[in-house]
Amino acid sequence: MNHLPLLPILIPLFAAALALFFEHRRFGMAAQRVVSWLSLAAMLGVTCLLVARVADGQILVYLLGDWPSRLGISLMLDRLSVLMLALGLLLAVAVLLHACAGWDRRAPHFHTFFQLQLMGLNGAFLTGDVFNLFVFFEVLLIASYGLMLSGGRGERMRAGFHYVAFNVAASTLLLIALGLLYGLLGTLNMAELAVRVSQAPAQDLRLIEAAGGLLIVVFCAKAALLPLYLWLPETYTHAPASVAALFAIMTKVGLYAVLRINLLVFGAAAGPLSGFAWHWLLPLGVVTLVMASLGVLAATRLRLLASYLVLASAATLFIAFALARAETISAGLYYLAHSTFAGAALFLIADLVQRRRGEAGDRKDVVVELPDKTLPALLFLVAAVSLAGLPPLSGFVGKLLLLAAVPAGATTLWIWLAVLGTGFMTLVGLARAGTRLFWRVEPASETRTGGDAVLPHAPARALETAATVLLLGYGVAMVLAAAPILRYLQATATQLQVPADYVEQLRAGEPRTPR
Repeated sequence: MNHLPLLPILIPLFAAALALFFEHRRFGMAAQRVVSWLSLAAMLGVTCLLVARVADGQILVYLLGDWPSRLGISLMLDRLSVLMLALGLLLAVAVLLHACAGWDRRAPHFHTFFQLQLMGLNGAFLTGDVFNLFVFFEVLLIASYGLMLSGGRGERMRAGFHYVAFNVAASTLLLIALGLLYGLLGTLNMAELAVRVSQAPAQDLRLIEAAGGLLIVVFCAKAALLPLYLWLPETYTHAPASVAALFAIMTKVGLYAVLRINLLVFGAAAGPLSGFAWHWLLPLGVVTLVMASLGVLAATRLRLLASYLVLASAATLFIAFALARAETISAGLYYLAHSTFAGAALFLIADLVQRRRGEAGDRKDVVVELPDKTLPALLFLVAAVSLAGLPPLSGFVGKLLLLAAVPAGATTLWIWLAVLGTGFMTLVGLARAGTRLFWRVEPASETRTGGDAVLPHAPARALETAATVLLLGYGVAMVLAAAPILRYLQATATQLQVPADYVEQLRAGEPRTPR
């Protein structure tokens, strides 16, 4: 058997160990940076090979342990999982570039936590087992705790402890759901769950529905769906810029899990439990989108505004996925990639602004001089146009595809009103932020914040600017290469709509021969 599916997990794991080994040695920081970049380079090569393997619709199965029953720990690769691998890797390149400008020196164990976070993300996207999905969730969450709290104090520590407490509670619920599912069905393998749910006796259906409902609740909590979204704005606002940019993909892991479980385990072949949770996700997604857009209007800081935009993107994706059509799912996947890159870029832009404005930071309600504002203003303009869904950038393409794919029916008007209305609210919020940060300025000598003179601004480093440009460049590339990307995404959505192929591949697959 080809061992490629295992490498996206093993490479960052070994890189994390190497980074920890070099941490307290001479030239330790330089060595850690080399390790991190070599790790990303290796993962890039592996991801390219995996994309080529699954591009024709092939589903790869990697069975760990060679269990004869073929129900042991398994890794499954299809178009969706490889797409998420590539998305996480491209984001990681920009984040590492930004961190290497100097922030990684102020955060203990940054490179170790960074690699462990990538390992958790990759494992969550590749696993074919719900229990190991929990395991990889915990790996990426523990790494995110370290990234969030490293070198922090004050408000960041408070927000970080809330983030930890919330996720520990969610993980406890997830364990309860897994125990209940295993007790009822005797397996936690996703493909086997899909078969056993469809064959479950009538007396077990309500308990299976309760366990599945707990799973969906936990995944929706990690994706910040109303009413479980309150942890996100504070956490992302107080995280360091590099970390907040990396966290832009965290809500997408929850969305990935919802999409995978609902279409595979509770899909069309699940009998009485087919799509039992879908009808809740659409209205909750619409309400979450409205609440997030109000947050964009009310945000007093650019980073808080960026946090609410991450929340709004997750809500938009819930709407797209809940419609459960190949066209809306493919549009949602395009929008997922766009919103991840553009949202991460806005966090880095907020950091550029904060460094230039000194003590005033990125607050919109404080009018101060913004030295050397041309470059950050241009970067903000590109990000704002994309996030508001204006042509010709990727946000416009994503929303246009989604609206065009909404099926005719009673909910069509409400979905159009929600998406277009909140898009207008987002545009107003971004326009107000741009006006107050880049246009309405006063001489620094006349500016005071709480009675104190504004501190001198810190110049931006070239790597920080390069990381921001790279993220925005991804969005431009998505527009220029829209045709092949959309073909791949349409094929991905079509494959997701036929879960029988996924199930058959695992149940018919032969264990690998030990060497």
